[in-house]
Amino acid sequence: MDTVLLSRLQFALTTIYHWLFVPLTLGMGWFVAFMQTRYYQTKDETWRKMAKFWGKLFLINFAIGVVTGIVQEFQFGMNWSEYSRYVGDIFGAPLAVEALLAFFMESTFLGVWVFGEGRVPEKVHLASIWLVAIGSNLSALWILLANGWMQHPVGYVINEANGRAELVNFFALIGNPKGWIFFWHTISDGLLMAAMVIIAVSGYHIFRKQNVEFFKKSFIIASVAGLVASVLVFLGGHTMGQYMYETQPMKFAAIEAHWETSQPADFSLLTIGDLSGKREVWSARVPGVLSFLACNNFTCEVKGVDDIQKEYEALYGPGDYIPLMVVTYWTFRIMMTFGFIMIGITAFFLWANMRGDITKAKWMKWAPSLLVLPYLANASGWILTEMGRQPWIVQGLLKVEDAVSPNLTNVDLLISLIGYTAVYGSLAVAMVKLMLKYAKAGPDAAMHESVDVAPSLVGADD
Repeated sequence: MDTVLLSRLQFALTTIYHWLFVPLTLGMGWFVAFMQTRYYQTKDETWRKMAKFWGKLFLINFAIGVVTGIVQEFQFGMNWSEYSRYVGDIFGAPLAVEALLAFFMESTFLGVWVFGEGRVPEKVHLASIWLVAIGSNLSALWILLANGWMQHPVGYVINEANGRAELVNFFALIGNPKGWIFFWHTISDGLLMAAMVIIAVSGYHIFRKQNVEFFKKSFIIASVAGLVASVLVFLGGHTMGQYMYETQPMKFAAIEAHWETSQPADFSLLTIGDLSGKREVWSARVPGVLSFLACNNFTCEVKGVDDIQKEYEALYGPGDYIPLMVVTYWTFRIMMTFGFIMIGITAFFLWANMRGDITKAKWMKWAPSLLVLPYLANASGWILTEMGRQPWIVQGLLKVEDAVSPNLTNVDLLISLIGYTAVYGSLAVAMVKLMLKYAKAGPDAAMHESVDVAPSLVGADD
């Protein structure tokens, strides 16, 4: 393996691992803020217990997510110095805002929420958890604006004197539709992830008849939010696909294994390719549906991979501009399949709740196993997003092979790759143990271990 491939493997390892924690942080903050608000309004102790119990799981996930996220920024200097040199003037701007504004905001007010109950006015305590939720999602916004620029560069010029891309229009960067579509898709996805975690943990306790009313309320709230979020994820994904059709036609064609330009274009139900992923062997298709997905009508033209490859060769020079088709094609289908399943099961849970007492349902024992769905869908979606733009690291401007640090050796990369794998493996074990421990312990343990304050004292200074 060469340095480019090893660097890509290392970045994939750290990014996918970090991404396991991000969506839950984004979504769970809203749930905890909602529960804290209901306690503020009603003074019902159940809401306070819910905020503390689900807040405990949020804190564990948040802490490990921060640790793994820091490594991401180190890698730009370690493995991708040419990328940093070429686009640092642009990519650094949103990352700096994210670190200075959003990250400090969520970290500071998270401390106020955890340790401030009874020590700060109740309204301040309530506002702190909302600021944590807002700060987490603002943090995601700046990261996604940076990633959106990599997928669809805007507001820049190429300085021929120093060979760098330089930002000339900051408002174009922060108004980039690609970044905002990413944001819509991601925050909905975070809410869905948190909903599925709450459903899984609640189902575990309901089936064992532990704190049934507490977890039934959590289960229903999560089902409502999960259904709304899963539909928003689908709509965001559809919008993203249409923007991809306009700005990244190769990625759009690759995720559908659409080799030849056609009008109307068929949707691939199943395509079997050769072992290289570069050629179709057999496929089953539905007429016109790919045209609808591309431009909301059943007759528009969709360019095929072969024709786009020829256009790119004429525009950028000789080379292979086709992503690894087997990865883009199947990750898209895994993501979509699990997404539809989550729409269906959250709708079913709400229907079942209207029909009778869900705490007696035999199917409740399967609820914990649903936890795997959002994680697999998230990982597949992220792999699709990053692999689909290959060979570009910045679409149309910089190839991955030109972005890697020139002084790296295979030995350097193997040592750091093994190190990251060992550390991340240890973190994974610790995280799973902590999450299982507190999830199984239930709300009474969360109240016992928290900095508990008598409700009568809460807000005494307000």
